Amino acid sequence: MSNTKQNTNNDKVEITPDLKLFIDEWKDKPGNLIMVLHRVQETYGYIPRSITFDVAALLEVPLAKIYGVLTFYNFFKTEKPGRNIIQVCMGTACYLRGGDDIMEELEKQLGIGVNGTTKDNEFSLEAVRCLGCCGLAPVVVINGDVHGKISSNDVAGLLKTYREKESVTA
Repeated sequence: MSNTKQNTNNDKVEITPDLKLFIDEWKDKPGNLIMVLHRVQETYGYIPRSITFDVAALLEVPLAKIYGVLTFYNFFKTEKPGRNIIQVCMGTACYLRGGDDIMEELEKQLGIGVNGTTKDNEFSLEAVRCLGCCGLAPVVVINGDVHGKISSNDVAGLLKTYREKESVTA
């Protein structure tokens, strides 16, 4: 079995031995499907379609049940996210201080909408609720890095910084 973790959605992604072991451990426990799906997303960064077939077979649950859970909960991603995940806080404080303007500017500069990924797989854009950084409102989080008191004028510089991080580490 392959330990491939980063493939496009069109590629066959194979289940890792560690993930199979985790599924075997959870097979007979209550709430197993949610726990297994969390682990799948932790492993691959999203829930690959090919892995849902493996999960269905290993847990002996219908594929429809898996997709029912995936589509009900916002947390689960069925599309591979970009290398840089941008989260714009749309909680009350951030929204009132211009979070929506920042979101519009990001959509404009990236050419994608909320929950979209750029064609080059460089950026994914998400709207999130309160991040608990209200004193820094409005807040944008990129790959876990918190950027506070952001204005729409800061967007181009932020995007440039994260694009350049690739060329330094690549």
